[in-house]
Amino acid sequence: MTFEEFAAARLPAVLRFAAVLTGDRGLAEDVVQEVLLRASRRWEYIAGLDRPEAYVRKMIVNEYLSWRRRSWRLVPSGAGTEVDGRLTPDPAAGHAEREALLAELAQLPARQRAVLVLRYYEGLSDTEIAEALGCAAGTVRGYASRALAILRVEMTGPPSPAQHVIKEKS
Repeated sequence: MTFEEFAAARLPAVLRFAAVLTGDRGLAEDVVQEVLLRASRRWEYIAGLDRPEAYVRKMIVNEYLSWRRRSWRLVPSGAGTEVDGRLTPDPAAGHAEREALLAELAQLPARQRAVLVLRYYEGLSDTEIAEALGCAAGTVRGYASRALAILRVEMTGPPSPAQHVIKEKS
């Protein structure tokens, strides 16, 4: 398979992966462009690998982790509206919730974010993630645990004192 054939066939999937990883479509396009430029120069080596797409994805993760600029965005939360004296749910609430989760995901440290994306979006095992990030599988589990704990607190808010007391008695 030539580089041009690979790029034509896999570009949409690689861009989606990078967009989820970076949380920003423009940054994802920049990261993918950089990686594909480097990959085209080394395509003879990459094409000879068992899984060239996995190698390119690893290149994307590494490029993202070393990328200097970040963009942060604020996402308004959805609220219900009142119609005829009744509270009706806002149809955009589901979308706003997803956007809020993506915004919180974007605030995680780069390695924690990479672990969550590789685990939940790509469906990789801890061993595969460790290989992609160049660390131990235990480190991957630690990153995932801390990232999920941060997201739980950010998405649900800190527990109230009453909830804390109830949990301790259980």
